[in-house]
Amino acid sequence: FFVDSRCFLGYRWQTMLFVSLFKTLVGKEVTVELKNDVQIKGILHSVDQFMNIKLSNISVVDEAQAPYLAPVTNCFVRGSVIRYVQVPGSAVKTDLLQEATRREFLKASKDGTGR
Repeated sequence: FFVDSRCFLGYRWQTMLFVSLFKTLVGKEVTVELKNDVQIKGILHSVDQFMNIKLSNISVVDEAQAPYLAPVTNCFVRGSVIRYVQVPGSAVKTDLLQEATRREFLKASKDGTGR
């Protein structure tokens, strides 16, 4: 299951929905792909509304690409440099996510508070 960081540039309800999703994944292993093509795998420690992510027990997927990260065990990744976040598919209940998305979209459309 991949989440594109551009999801956080859209509607306010969309941003909050994905932040809620990521908060349920705290303690799970995720892979973060940065805009410079470096992929970092680690345990999700925290995430905020700006998609800033804290990871622990990290490893670089291709160490030759970023050898300077080899000794690092914990890191903070600024949301603006994230391209994708790969989360374990078993950790995401897609039917609940789709239903929540539908509900929030309808609520925002009705209220006129989409952005």
